[in-house]
Amino acid sequence: MKRILILMLALVCIPAGAALAGDSDPAVTIKTSMGKIVVRLFAADAPKTVENFIGLAEGTKEFTDPATGQRVQRRFYDNLTFHRVMKDFMIQGGCPLGTGTGSPGYTFEDEINADDLGLDTIKVFDPQKGPHPWLLCRTQEDFVRKVMVPIYEAMGIRTKQELSDRMDEMKEKLYGLTLKDAYSSSGYRYRTDISSHAPARGVIAMANTGPNTNGSQFFITLVDTPWLTGKHTVFGVVTAGMDVADRIGSVAVDPETNKPTEDVVILSIRRQ
Repeated sequence: MKRILILMLALVCIPAGAALAGDSDPAVTIKTSMGKIVVRLFAADAPKTVENFIGLAEGTKEFTDPATGQRVQRRFYDNLTFHRVMKDFMIQGGCPLGTGTGSPGYTFEDEINADDLGLDTIKVFDPQKGPHPWLLCRTQEDFVRKVMVPIYEAMGIRTKQELSDRMDEMKEKLYGLTLKDAYSSSGYRYRTDISSHAPARGVIAMANTGPNTNGSQFFITLVDTPWLTGKHTVFGVVTAGMDVADRIGSVAVDPETNKPTEDVVILSIRRQ
């Protein structure tokens, strides 16, 4: 009798929406107009992201209808499209407007452990090779904006003379800077209490417009995408139907927008 009471009390104390042992790593089927994709979600590693994704998919999470501006609850993803498709890169969906500019009317934070991904050990700059390729510095101006300006600001350097006077100190900071440091300077806030997964081929991750701007849009990678490491929450992996994702990734698209010339529809997303 005592054990039964303890179990009853434990159930009462579980907060709403909390994942039970049987709910860990739920699987969902993304039914598309080109076939089915099955995804296992990382509920323990990206709990808020998975909760948001399932809530929108099942119609239990409230969002803003872009057509009316009203708060509603319905199956968000049904009949949306993969609005952005890039061959040998990724397929992206979840925009209620079908343009890549829509959202559910809210944003939420990233769930990424930079240390788990090794970003705390990867140096930003190699004196022999230059900036790390994951920084995507295509020009010298890019490197100055992404890396040097935050260093100058942290050191309080405001003039060329101050830079000249403290050049050795500045170089020491530059050579010691890691990708985690650089991304943190750009606004990313990392966690250490969760595990994170690399953006390898076949993962599902949140699309965003910068740090902590997650909403409803997601993408599935068609290749390994290491340059996205630490910038997008990876919250699941394809376990079946990767051939479907590859076929979607090969459809004809508008060369300017990467939108398929014929809609690829997300018919539904349902938990298995």
